[in-house]
Amino acid sequence: MSRWLYSLLVWLATPLIRAYLRRRAKKQPAYLEHWGERWARYGGPAPQPYDCWLHAVSVGEMRAAAPLVRALHRRGARLLLTCMTPTGRETATELYGGLGDGTDIVYLPYDSPAAVRRFLARFSPRCGLLLETELWPNLIHACADAGVPLLLVNARLSAKSAAGYARVRRLVAPALARLAAVLAQGADDAERLALLGARHVKVCGNLKYDSTPDAAVAERGRGWRAHLGRRPVLLVASSRDGEEALLLDHIDALPPDTLLIIVPRHPQRFDDVAALVEACGLGLLRRRDWHDAPVPATTRVLLGDSMGELAAWYACADVALIGGSILPFGSQNLIEACALGCPVLLGPSTFNFADAAREAIAAGAAWQGPDAPALLREAALLLGDAARRQQMGEAGRVFSATHRGATGRVLAELDRCLPPGR
Repeated sequence: MSRWLYSLLVWLATPLIRAYLRRRAKKQPAYLEHWGERWARYGGPAPQPYDCWLHAVSVGEMRAAAPLVRALHRRGARLLLTCMTPTGRETATELYGGLGDGTDIVYLPYDSPAAVRRFLARFSPRCGLLLETELWPNLIHACADAGVPLLLVNARLSAKSAAGYARVRRLVAPALARLAAVLAQGADDAERLALLGARHVKVCGNLKYDSTPDAAVAERGRGWRAHLGRRPVLLVASSRDGEEALLLDHIDALPPDTLLIIVPRHPQRFDDVAALVEACGLGLLRRRDWHDAPVPATTRVLLGDSMGELAAWYACADVALIGGSILPFGSQNLIEACALGCPVLLGPSTFNFADAAREAIAAGAAWQGPDAPALLREAALLLGDAARRQQMGEAGRVFSATHRGATGRVLAELDRCLPPGR
């Protein structure tokens, strides 16, 4: 596919994009807010140029960027943060809204040539950082044409995604070649990106290891534990659609007094998961209705229908089963659980965190099973073995600590890519 054809398809898709946003707004009204930003339409005078612009598509990426954002802020940089989802914007505001007037948050426009040119003209960033797999060809070319060094950082690319990009190599390869640098999480990611056409590729590690869990939030979770009594607690962290049903179908594999905490990955699914639990005839308590009081013995499932409290849930759980790994979603982030000393269970699908999963298992911090029944059987064994849980938790802390340092390596590469005087 040529870039000309790609740009035409982006333009033709505009009515579909608008319809998609309106449909999402039925469950998340925030999709209708800041509407003009989606197409780089802004009101008021243009702000002063930004020293650095960082793009993280949604919640996980925005949280992963935390050590990098804070390091740039300590340098005194004016920062522009962009994302694509309301939850990403909410997370950015929560994490970085207190950094002061020099940090602003907007949506990145969709990848039409005119929109990305308006975006760059409006904000005049001196450099840009794209997190993980945000490959927008028109944006990349526009930055290169404008002399804005653009780096792909914390870059990852699974074998499945690489095969997909290979089918549009004519579009992707020229864009990758114009990036100032590609800073990969691991050697496999670096190799796949280089094969697709990236030129300045270097392995810098995973920024998620440098994200220190919020101490106050973790302490809140340890306080919650006192309200749960002596019951064993299994956390299903960042579950994806379909996974809750599989686990609830086999909940009898757990000790009968187990409290199952389910924290769905996407807030728009909170009500659906609550309805599923009730349909199973299980006692349900929702976080929104729980005010740090003792949890009734009749409660079998505690639904974590809140944002920004995952560290607290890890801190109060005995074992964490990582969502997105049971069905083929590639797994959610297991690193935070390890850093907080929570033993980790993983399903068969871990391609989004392939290196971290493999190394955590090798370190004794995680265990991987083939399906939901096997995972719940292993959870039952772990819940009854305090010594093994302690051993896995300590292994997780050591594992996460030994992999830190990506932030410093990324900053060094950023300094290298900036022209003199920038």
